Amino acid sequence: MLQPIFATPAARIGLVAGLACCLGLAAAVETRDANEPARAVTSVAAAEQAAARAAAERSLAETQQRANRSSARTALTPTETPTPTPSASTPTPPAPTKTTTTTPTRKPSPRKTSTTKATAARTTTATAKPKPKPTVVAPVAGLTQAQMNNAATIVKTGVNMGIPERGLIVAIATSMQESNLYNLANTGLPESLNYPNEGTGYDHDSVGLFQQRTSTGWGTVQELMTPAVSASKFFAALQQVFGWQNMSIAGAAQAVQVSAFPDAYAQHEGAATTVVEALI
Repeated sequence: MLQPIFATPAARIGLVAGLACCLGLAAAVETRDANEPARAVTSVAAAEQAAARAAAERSLAETQQRANRSSARTALTPTETPTPTPSASTPTPPAPTKTTTTTPTRKPSPRKTSTTKATAARTTTATAKPKPKPTVVAPVAGLTQAQMNNAATIVKTGVNMGIPERGLIVAIATSMQESNLYNLANTGLPESLNYPNEGTGYDHDSVGLFQQRTSTGWGTVQELMTPAVSASKFFAALQQVFGWQNMSIAGAAQAVQVSAFPDAYAQHEGAATTVVEALI
């Protein structure tokens, strides 16, 4: 039972100290009883040595205790943080992908050159529409401006109706023979004087550029005194003549007009052709 108690260093130190005190007391008693000074001095020296040994052992024990406590603290303090081992159920997050921002390269603008301008100018010239003929065309073939204007009205009306160039020449030659390309009223038909005119005629009830008669069904006086209307009526009648395209200019004109002088139209063919070519 006593062995576990004295196993610790503190218990041993206490035991030694106690023995030293007991020995000192015994030595003192023995010295006093013997009344011998030399033996008393010896006992005191032995007690001091015992006390010194006890102090040394106590210091050694305290040093060992501090060393043990330091070792315990070192064992309890981790030197490195353990790295967790990834498990199969916990996926490892992917490493972040470095994003590279690419600045778009600006394409250089093409330089404008004189060659480009010249090409564009040629293209514009090639695709440009032809300039329309002026409204008023200068007279040709010895005509006055009034006669040329009336001829222009006749040609324009025929073109709008799809009449070919030969039919236009037939119409101009007919008007040259009938009214000399003037829009004429008739003194024998007073109503015709109420409309714009360029002179008067006197043949029965004939009026206008083609001297058409209201009494034979060509139209009203107002219609026949209107150059565009009277021209359209002439072309409509020409289209009713079978094979007129293969007839002479004079023959086609006579087929429409049924004149008492059928050969008179031929003299105007050359001038009529010149006028039509100037207007189309």
